[in-house]
Amino acid sequence: QVLEPGELVVGKSTVPVGTAGRLAELVGSKVPGALLAWNPEFLREGFAVADTLHPDRLVYGLPVDGDGERARALLDEVYAPIVARGTPQVVTDYATSEMVKTAANSFLATKISFINAMAELCEATGADVKQLADAIGYDDRIGRKFLNAGLGFGGGCLPKDIRAFMARAGELGADQALTFLREVDNINMRRRIRMVELAREVCDGSLLGKHIAVLGAAFKPDSDDIRDSPALNVAAQLQLQGADVTVTDPAAIDNARRLWPQLDYAATAEEAAAGADAVLVLTEWRAYRELDPVAFGNIVASKRVLDGRNALDREAWTAAGWTYRALGRRAG
Repeated sequence: QVLEPGELVVGKSTVPVGTAGRLAELVGSKVPGALLAWNPEFLREGFAVADTLHPDRLVYGLPVDGDGERARALLDEVYAPIVARGTPQVVTDYATSEMVKTAANSFLATKISFINAMAELCEATGADVKQLADAIGYDDRIGRKFLNAGLGFGGGCLPKDIRAFMARAGELGADQALTFLREVDNINMRRRIRMVELAREVCDGSLLGKHIAVLGAAFKPDSDDIRDSPALNVAAQLQLQGADVTVTDPAAIDNARRLWPQLDYAATAEEAAAGADAVLVLTEWRAYRELDPVAFGNIVASKRVLDGRNALDREAWTAAGWTYRALGRRAG
């Protein structure tokens, strides 16, 4: 037996609400006197160490009886340097602590899909979604973060979490509370389809036989994670429509090759774009944001760039003779 009476088990994973309560009963029945706390983590991929050492807040889900104070004291001891800095603490019950992570991820997903829905309207009206995001982001009640229109979210958290949240709400008889998340999910998936449509448009209506360079394989920069990667999803769709697709990424090539062996891969953006009929920037790595459009134009067959993350300097690329397209912005 590893667990002893008086010891504390701490859960950190994202779980359906109600899980911690059941685990607490199990722990108490197996080892009387042992405690359970739920302490959700809020780590961003690529910044796990920094987020662990300098969290925005500490959330403790504790027993509601007298043992809660003992559990809190143990957690405060673990987090002593962080607590000493005055990091905000939320001390609550199990259910609330479980919901914090899924509610936060659902809010972020909703904010991303909101600006992507605005991008759809901007394309219909001729407005510019990047300027729109800047304007509404100055409102302190809204803020600019996560208002970057583009290809949408992916990875192993947001897509999974909002779907699991909806499913759990249904199990609890509160499914109507989260029906809006279905549209959040739908908007997100439509962005991938729209990117393929844009690629077809700039390639004169057909992708058959076109050489397409896809810059980015990871679902986000500063990571090698390709789970539910919008970039790879688009690359695969392009290939299914007859394009000759070459993918590159600073960190995720090996992972991408294992999951999508049917795609072609290149070590650098320059190698991927050599002779390309169109270049798609689908993960906003700094190296891609800082590409020289003049030099890059010398290696492609046609100067057509699709900015899937609204990360490039449109004026610089159009000045270098490129046809520039992006989600939610006028053609340049």
